[in-house]
Amino acid sequence: MAADTSTSTAGSFVTVPGDRHSEVGRTLAEPVPQSLSVVDQFGLWGNLGVSLLGFTAAMFVLQPPGGTSQLSLTAGLTAIVAGTLLGTLPVALAAVQGARTGAPAMVLLRGLFGARLSYLPTLINILQCVGWAIFELVTISTAADAIVAHVAPHTLPRWAFVLFGGVITALFTIHPLGAIRVLRRYATVAVLIVMGYLLIQLLRHPLPAFGHGTWSRFWLATDTVVGAGISWVPLAADYTRHSRSSRAAFTGAIAGYSITQVLCYVIGLFALVTVAHDDLNQIWGAFIALPVGALAFAVLAVRELDQSFADVYSTAVSIQNLRPLWDRRVLAGLITALSTAGALWLNVNAYQNFLVLIGSVFVPMSAVLIVDYFVVSRGRWDLTAGARSRWLMLVPWALGFVMYQLINPGSVGWWTSAWTSFARWIHFTAQPWMSASILSFVVAGVATLVFGRLARRRR
Repeated sequence: MAADTSTSTAGSFVTVPGDRHSEVGRTLAEPVPQSLSVVDQFGLWGNLGVSLLGFTAAMFVLQPPGGTSQLSLTAGLTAIVAGTLLGTLPVALAAVQGARTGAPAMVLLRGLFGARLSYLPTLINILQCVGWAIFELVTISTAADAIVAHVAPHTLPRWAFVLFGGVITALFTIHPLGAIRVLRRYATVAVLIVMGYLLIQLLRHPLPAFGHGTWSRFWLATDTVVGAGISWVPLAADYTRHSRSSRAAFTGAIAGYSITQVLCYVIGLFALVTVAHDDLNQIWGAFIALPVGALAFAVLAVRELDQSFADVYSTAVSIQNLRPLWDRRVLAGLITALSTAGALWLNVNAYQNFLVLIGSVFVPMSAVLIVDYFVVSRGRWDLTAGARSRWLMLVPWALGFVMYQLINPGSVGWWTSAWTSFARWIHFTAQPWMSASILSFVVAGVATLVFGRLARRRR
């Protein structure tokens, strides 16, 4: 890939048409190959829409937090579809930003907040990505251990699967565009076959009446699904900056992710009301116990490597917002080693609640990012290392974050207690119909319009 083949300049990034053998440059100073087709991106996002954790997360759709009764199947299925579409649309719009500018996700925040202020969300994103990379390696190894225990007990210890996952993750992150093409070519088809097989097997069992249950706390159930999708906004542009067009980026993200996430949650929901009997700890075992279930579940366990790949690669690219000339390959290798060590020696089960809390930071920021780019600034962002600070844009982000925490402060004890006390002090009571993700997104988006226009008047 030679720089003299460049066809367009977006901000401070030179984008070039790339062939199917192009690879990401080592630093942010190199031209950006745009070679990923809509099919490549459908494969990427289709795989990211499936997660072993997604099957168990269906429990929080069936019985939302704080509720004592279960949703009806009709309400649960509606929450899954609505939450997926609402959560994936911001991801697709962030994907368009990456394709248009050629900039990674955290570098896009230079245009929103300014270069220096973008360091704050960048550091938060690095923290959450490393945490999720560790968690994914633990998930992969736990799933592999469950399969081996069913097929050939005492064959391999769990730590061997952690090391295997770390090695494959490192290889993917060194050649990210090649990894995306491999996912599109092999993993996507296998995953769709497995998902179809699991769904058919579950439908062979009698389902309860679709109207049996309640619609109470429907929006809390929807909120669970919204959060799963919208959590990819801080990573989306890291991959779609290599898209051949913004239309391909949008279509690949919204179609690929929506289809597979809906399937994933629906399978989890049906498993809970049939073979797992409302016990989320039995879902994996129920899948493995199906005819050739161990093989099908092994495909899903191996596919989970795309999650760890995305977390590690986005960590490396996020660090490059702070140090643009650092080699992403070296960074990816070091981060993979750190994540693998963490998966071997750390107890991360309690850390999941903290990761969800960190993720809530990016829900309102996604609204600020999208509204400012498409409506207020209309794409005229300075993405250079000298971009001036836009302090006023911190206000709508903060307002949206406060709204989120007032409705859903999470499960970290001291944090939950602090926000509960604050809510009582301001006489705010969260209602069952309130969705933390949706309302915080709306509040942040509206505030961005107000403060964005105020800033333009001041200028």
